[in-house]
Amino acid sequence: MRKHRKGMALVLTITAILSLILTSCKRNEDSWKWRQEQEEERRRQEELAAQEEKKKRDEELDRLEAEANRKDEEPADYTYRPYVWPEEELADYNGRVETLMFHMVISYPELAFDGDDYQKSYDALTVTVSEFDKILQSLYDNDYILVNLNTVWTERNVGRNQRRMVKNTLRLPKGKKPLVLFIDDPCYYESYFGQGFMEKLVLDEEGQIAAYGHDPGGYEVISRDLDAIPILDGFVREHPDFSFNGAKACLSLTGYEGIFGYRTNSISTGMTEEQMAFRASEIEAVKPVVQRLIETGWYFGCHTWGHINLSNKKYDVEAVKRDMTRWQQDVGELVGNTIIYLYPNGSKPDGGDDWHKTGDVFKFLQSEGFRIFCSMGTESFATEKTDISAVICDRLHADGTTLRNSRDKYLHLFDAKEVFDYDVRPDYGYDFGDPAGE
Repeated sequence: MRKHRKGMALVLTITAILSLILTSCKRNEDSWKWRQEQEEERRRQEELAAQEEKKKRDEELDRLEAEANRKDEEPADYTYRPYVWPEEELADYNGRVETLMFHMVISYPELAFDGDDYQKSYDALTVTVSEFDKILQSLYDNDYILVNLNTVWTERNVGRNQRRMVKNTLRLPKGKKPLVLFIDDPCYYESYFGQGFMEKLVLDEEGQIAAYGHDPGGYEVISRDLDAIPILDGFVREHPDFSFNGAKACLSLTGYEGIFGYRTNSISTGMTEEQMAFRASEIEAVKPVVQRLIETGWYFGCHTWGHINLSNKKYDVEAVKRDMTRWQQDVGELVGNTIIYLYPNGSKPDGGDDWHKTGDVFKFLQSEGFRIFCSMGTESFATEKTDISAVICDRLHADGTTLRNSRDKYLHLFDAKEVFDYDVRPDYGYDFGDPAGE
């Protein structure tokens, strides 16, 4: 019995010792896991801190690099530098000088062709931005080059006390054909507001000519891609060999609603002090625009002050004199002298035959310094007057009417079938019959 108790005591002792050992081992194991977890957390925190520090260093380096680059950049230079051909690449040209006229282009067809009373007029008289872009590309692809109309003709002495306009021999790049472009009525009339056209010319933040207006949602827009003038600027920047000696186009200006979207016009019945102050502010606002246009190859023509119909008998010499006085006051004083006179709607004075006759209105306009008189026609026609120093010109006109119905007369310039904006123009039909009969 005694031995049995001793045995039991020994077993209990061993069990207790084993239990203590096991407990101690578990505690050691738990302590090791805790220390391992703590070490892993410490390493993770160190890695996060290192990543954050690297991010801060990288951001600081980027900032310093950007600042250094800004310091190294030269101020933007927007000086207009026309492309210059070596003399050996030029040749004499005495052939036809093509003339092509546009009105303002449609920026937002969904507003211009919305079914209102103006839709047919816009369709007949204008082209869309897409059509204008395609026509420019076609002119370029067909080897035309822009020339300034003032360089095509010169007034010279041809006899005793006689001066006449004489066509010049042009020196042009070999293989190129001269083209004079016109944009009529770039005055941004208020009646066009909300009709899909831009509303004025401005200088954008880079000092370039751009157009200001509102999109179909009513939001303000300043763009170089939605108006004929900045579009042509951009095309010449991309294709400098499309312009000879920096020529762009002739801008034919009326004055009854000011110019380029600025209300520089006077009021014949008298102006209040407030009206005079507003006009003065508009004159100051348009001056940088006019200067930039001149610097970049644009030039100007008189389209009468009131866009008057010169074939109407009520516009006799006295009426035309009054119109001319107002044009000189409201337009000429801002854009300078011009020898180019453009008949509104192609309507000619003195009975309509300015080629063979020289009436009183024509004589008056010639006495005012005008020498080149432009109408509209079905070909680029020009002839010198034989009895007075002047030139008579007809201009082709690119618009919905000629795109739809006169494809054959424009094929040497562009193909109406290829440029026509089928997706947006009203369904008024068109005649694209192939003149070659194919």
